[in-house]
Amino acid sequence: MLGFFMIVCLQSMAANFAHPVTPTIIQNLGLGDYMFGLAFAGMAGTSFLFSPFWGRLADYVQSRTILLICNLGYALGQILFSLGTTEVTIMMARFVSGFFVGGVNVCMLTYTVNMSEPARRGGNLTVQATAVTVAGTFGYMIGGVLGEVSVNLAFGMQALCLSLSALLFFFLLKNDRTERQKAIPLGQVARKANPFAAFMSAGQFMTTLFAVLFSVVFMVNFAFTAYDQCFNYYIKDQFGFSSMYNGFIKAAIGLISLLANMTLCMYIIRKTDAARSEVKVLFVSALALFGAILGDAVVPFILLTVVYLSMNAVSVPVLQSVVADGAPQEKSNIVMGFYNAIRSFGQVCGAAFAGFVYSAGPKVPFLWAGVALILGGLGTVLYIILSNRRNSTCGKA
Repeated sequence: MLGFFMIVCLQSMAANFAHPVTPTIIQNLGLGDYMFGLAFAGMAGTSFLFSPFWGRLADYVQSRTILLICNLGYALGQILFSLGTTEVTIMMARFVSGFFVGGVNVCMLTYTVNMSEPARRGGNLTVQATAVTVAGTFGYMIGGVLGEVSVNLAFGMQALCLSLSALLFFFLLKNDRTERQKAIPLGQVARKANPFAAFMSAGQFMTTLFAVLFSVVFMVNFAFTAYDQCFNYYIKDQFGFSSMYNGFIKAAIGLISLLANMTLCMYIIRKTDAARSEVKVLFVSALALFGAILGDAVVPFILLTVVYLSMNAVSVPVLQSVVADGAPQEKSNIVMGFYNAIRSFGQVCGAAFAGFVYSAGPKVPFLWAGVALILGGLGTVLYIILSNRRNSTCGKA
């Protein structure tokens, strides 16, 4: 698992090389402000549609094989993104990247779940989420520095590192499933390649509790993506920050997030009721978000952003752990695939919403992100109430 987490760090860093230079591309090409959100929404959209497909495919193909294919495909999508000059070509490239990103995200989760003993599953999911978050922020920093030299250099290094991580995943990981079907009939392949048919698999595990929980997953990812995508564009548009400043700010946030994950997050998962703690984390995140948009000064905005993103770094693995713990072992692949689909759907809506409402006011996306966090916290409260009622009923039975 240590080797796996190290490769996850490399992949997560590479995945974020392009983010700090995306606002520069949009402005250099003279595209509309809404494209910063729409471009990300395009990638998240195909990730949303095909995440259940990758989750179902993981029942037949080893996770390391899917990680090889999907990281190479992701690298191709990013190369196409760097070559795009119009809104249409950029969106097409984003669709390609999103298709493969779905497989990367799903199989990193399923590999962690499948290779972890039940007692260590929550801790390993926390380590993975921490690796993705912290390495991603350093990827921002590296991409920002590379972008100061050349935008194409940032994309070139991204494609190279994604390809390297693909090879490392395939050759260094173990098989995470020992019992698999030997072949898939062609008709079955066609059905499983249909993303909408794949969503029907949710009927195998969906309950009222899971429905409430997945609504919380949607709200949290809507809020984070709306804020994150707007933040990247906001500090360049309003404060005139270059991609390098953007990268260094995210790297500093990454160090603080690492500290928060290794202390507060691990304490929450090991010593507290994770769902109850999630409520508190979401409400603190919302307060920090509302505070950040009260004034126009740079320093308070950045400091409260640090608080918000640190709380988000804690929120993600805690919520992920709640979902994984509620999933039956035999359906973990399907559940985590559906989890990633809902997460991607939240990202689609959050990014597109932020892009289109930015013209109504640069702080409007931040405001609605805070509202979404409040709704996510209330949804978690409902989940706790329903869960307690179910446990009480089962106890009486």
